[in-house]
Amino acid sequence: MRRTLTASLVAGLVLALLALAPAVHAQSGCSDTTLTGNYGFSDSGFFAKSPTGAGQEVPLAAVGVLTFDGAGNASISYTVSGDGSITPNVSGSGTYTVGSDCTGSISFTTGGAAGITFNIVTVNSGTEVLGIPTVTGTTQTLDAKKQ
Repeated sequence: MRRTLTASLVAGLVLALLALAPAVHAQSGCSDTTLTGNYGFSDSGFFAKSPTGAGQEVPLAAVGVLTFDGAGNASISYTVSGDGSITPNVSGSGTYTVGSDCTGSISFTTGGAAGITFNIVTVNSGTEVLGIPTVTGTTQTLDAKKQ
């Protein structure tokens, strides 16, 4: 009897505590609207100088600004150092997508950035974007923070 009474009291206490606990709701996820505005970024790593992506990779670093409009359009402006050669004022535009799991991609189709595509993940409610290019012959990482 004592065990039954103790079990009943514990069960009642657990139910009472659950009733007092605040409701927890899952995040609604991400979408293209998660990214809006300007993001300062750095991208560094290596790239193959060969147009086919084969051969020895050389150092690459870039810094600049990525801009997202919240509707799937992106633009970029940056300075790049490839194998020690500095190229300022590179720009381009394209599109991006962000899925409900907060992963997506950016594809640049115009300007000096044309042909560059990144797989990305948004973090901290869209205040930061991490990514890697999907271009053959590159080993790089992208880190962009909302300005």
